[in-house]
Amino acid sequence: MSTDVPDAGAPSAYTAARPDRLSAGTIARYATGSVGTGGFATLPGLVLTYYLTDSLGVAALAAGAVITTAKIWDVVIDPVIGALTDRDLARHGTRRRLMLIGACSIPVLFALTFAVPPALGAVVGAIWVLIAFLLTATAFSLFQVPYIALPAELTPGYDERTRLLTWRVVVLTFSILLFGAGGPALRGVTGDPTTGYLIMGVVSGVVIAGGMLVATTVARRPVTATGAPLPAPALAAPARVPIREHYAAGIRSLRRSAPFRALLSTFVLQALATGLMLAGAQYVATWVMHSEDAVQLLFIALIAPALFAAPGWGLVSRRLGKERTFAIAGAVFAVAALTIVFALWVPGEWIYAPVAVAGIAYAGMQALPMAMLPDVISHDEVASGPGQAGAFSGVWTAGETIGFALGASVLTIILALTGYVSSTAGASVTQPDAAISGIVISFSVVPAALIGLSLLTLSRYRLRRADIDGAALLR
Repeated sequence: MSTDVPDAGAPSAYTAARPDRLSAGTIARYATGSVGTGGFATLPGLVLTYYLTDSLGVAALAAGAVITTAKIWDVVIDPVIGALTDRDLARHGTRRRLMLIGACSIPVLFALTFAVPPALGAVVGAIWVLIAFLLTATAFSLFQVPYIALPAELTPGYDERTRLLTWRVVVLTFSILLFGAGGPALRGVTGDPTTGYLIMGVVSGVVIAGGMLVATTVARRPVTATGAPLPAPALAAPARVPIREHYAAGIRSLRRSAPFRALLSTFVLQALATGLMLAGAQYVATWVMHSEDAVQLLFIALIAPALFAAPGWGLVSRRLGKERTFAIAGAVFAVAALTIVFALWVPGEWIYAPVAVAGIAYAGMQALPMAMLPDVISHDEVASGPGQAGAFSGVWTAGETIGFALGASVLTIILALTGYVSSTAGASVTQPDAAISGIVISFSVVPAALIGLSLLTLSRYRLRRADIDGAALLR
């Protein structure tokens, strides 16, 4: 495998001459799936911890345990779903079946997560949320695991994958803005937190499902290097295997692919950092900026720049390579996050400025690793054969889930250690100064440090454009 960086001034002659350019319709339909993935990733991460601590009266550590437990379950099932979607591909030539099941079941389950009757009390409320959110996460994984596997099968081109995933991230960032600002707005429509959360859950669940259903229409048989469907013999159905073999397949993908290990480690650390900031945004709005509604402006500051930045990161990556551009995006995000620590001494609306810079970087931190994952998969296929993208995407989704889950968990630990006071809906409390400091640090210093660690793991990623174009020629 070559580790040298080729001349990055232009795409290779092989890439430039490819006849299998994806149609605008395929890209649009695939990208629409990120309305669902962005909504599910954003809204629970933004409001669920706050819903537990400040509406249901659940203690901070208990709230963190609820979310983490549901996410651990998600991690457990993702490799199994990955193996099942590979089996579907082998038998039926498409990954659509599980995607449809997840998309059709998530609206009801998502709404139930935010439908706890307050009279049940904190303990029963926490159990309710745990069960409902666990089922919702399962439905999401049924869609997300095969969805992530699709780019490696839709096109073998290095730059074409960047084009596909760039537009996915444009829709993703729009979705984050839609749910990050619109979700809290829906919550406040009735003036009553209980019915407000329910309306938010119902409407958001329907929108999430709609985006997912559109994306299922692009699930089809993988293509060869010329853009033709992969022959059926190459996708022979595997024999039935025990569940433990599904986990073994994911472990094998990690063992045999050093690029996958490096990319996954980087992405998990960055998911932890962004998950921590996402979970902390509502607390920053309420207790640092003294306005519960300021969370909507924080999201506008974060996502509005990202909507325009995602295509720009794609253009930069064509010249510098995905891995170098990814490192630049991470460094910019870390510096912007660290700047927010000054809110300890000078809180105010100036926080929106570094959040906007972080938003520009966030677009690159989403688009580039998503475009690099199909490269890793196709590079592995040269030695291991096609039809194993589900194993990679199952481990990838599990890693992303771990990162976001631990982000919320780290926040609740910091809140507990600094003396944060939980409350029920409508109750008035005063937070100690230590808790306010903990909120700021969890939104600035800790995420910046995690991004710094992720750049170290990214430095071990060795795939370059020549490796991917060469792998496509061998398929």
